[in-house]
Amino acid sequence: MNERKYELNKIDEYTWEVPKTGNMRVPGRLFVDEDTARSLVDDARGGADWNALDQVINVASLPGIVKASIGLADIHPGYGFPIGGVAAFEKDKGVAVAGGVGFDINCGVRLLKTPLTTREIEKSKKRIADDLYENIPAGLGSEGKIDLSVDEINHALTEGAQFSIDRGYGFESDREFIEETGKIKGANPDHVSRRAKQRQFKQIGTLGSGNHYLEIQKIEEVYEPETASAYGISEDQVLISIHTGSRALGHQIGQDYLKKLEEASKKYDLPILEKELVSAPIDSPEGRKYLSAMRCGINCAFANRQALSGLVRRSLKRSIGLKPRDVKTIYEVGHNTAKLERHEVEGKTKELLVHRKGSTRAFGPGRDELPEAYKAVGGPLLVGGTMGTSSYILRGSENSLKETFGSGIHGAGRSMSRKKAKSKFWGEDVEKRLNKEGITVRTHSYPGLAEEAPGAYKDVDRVVSSVHRSGLTPAVAKLKPLTVVKG
Repeated sequence: MNERKYELNKIDEYTWEVPKTGNMRVPGRLFVDEDTARSLVDDARGGADWNALDQVINVASLPGIVKASIGLADIHPGYGFPIGGVAAFEKDKGVAVAGGVGFDINCGVRLLKTPLTTREIEKSKKRIADDLYENIPAGLGSEGKIDLSVDEINHALTEGAQFSIDRGYGFESDREFIEETGKIKGANPDHVSRRAKQRQFKQIGTLGSGNHYLEIQKIEEVYEPETASAYGISEDQVLISIHTGSRALGHQIGQDYLKKLEEASKKYDLPILEKELVSAPIDSPEGRKYLSAMRCGINCAFANRQALSGLVRRSLKRSIGLKPRDVKTIYEVGHNTAKLERHEVEGKTKELLVHRKGSTRAFGPGRDELPEAYKAVGGPLLVGGTMGTSSYILRGSENSLKETFGSGIHGAGRSMSRKKAKSKFWGEDVEKRLNKEGITVRTHSYPGLAEEAPGAYKDVDRVVSSVHRSGLTPAVAKLKPLTVVKG
């Protein structure tokens, strides 16, 4: 029987604490507005089987967690961890948790910039959309043109973005503006199952389905001109956003290691508070193997987005004659990862395993991990909205480093399940409405379009407003969709 009281203490307008009770080793900390805080409590007290507040509390009960179990403004229920959840664990006492990363390992966003304005592409929107639709593999089970052997897959899992660059899908200069320069160390393909590799043979260079998308966007408004200048962007500029991850390989790694970590949890007498919260000590054989396999998934996603960037450049050259070298990477960053990072805790700098589930790295000014051009202003957060609303570029700050281990939101956050969205919206109606609003849509699945209807998500403007006003991750620019390609 669940006897939790679900009390929240208000720290300030956008910060709430879940008091440490029961088996919690640390408190919960929610960076949300008052309406969101109250709705989280209402869901939990109302007995919802799947609610984010219970998940925040469960994560706070895991061994080795430091400071707090964190929920960000786009928080909603996930598998094990809430989506929009952050938790950091001491390397020698903590655990590696598959549910703290999720099944779409290193799902993330690559944002490209062009030298074009909206006026310059207005007459070409349909031609651009048609070419992208025809030449960017998308949809459930979609296959790309890069057909790999096991040895080549192993290379992709260790080399990341470089794997695709070596095959002509982009430029060495891209890597400077990718998190981890597009290649995380410590990936060992021997710890990835043959089944996972087989599922990826034809999926490098594919967009996939679900909430994955490719958008042509315009910069509608700039809020921080100095930061925008550092990022090389300005109002009315045309950008391209690619949102996808490690595809079937990442999902299979997640499935494989749920079973292995369940065994490890029992072996090391670790709490199993939810089936996706099974874990292993970070420095155990099981923990090291999971982290190594998960890093393979991270590199796979880097290789995938790099290949897609190359396909986008080729498409724009065909459709409007834009030179590939004129399409440059602003940044690429993931939002389903667990990474060893150095952070200050109680006045001491420690190496921590930071799990970000539906949460983006948001490093403030001065961090060595940032591109040189961004060190003075902080790293970009690429926040996806919905097809019919807005996306945003935010930036990391000293506050995000202090309060959230350098983490920020990744999107609007769902307000209804995919099943409920499909029962409420029709894909054809969504397409018609977006077309009337001047947004050109190309989809491989109308049911998939219904799942991702703008009405299935929270108000991204409100979510961004809360993190901007709190000073956690200030807004740099607002982006509006012009063309959308969906799986």
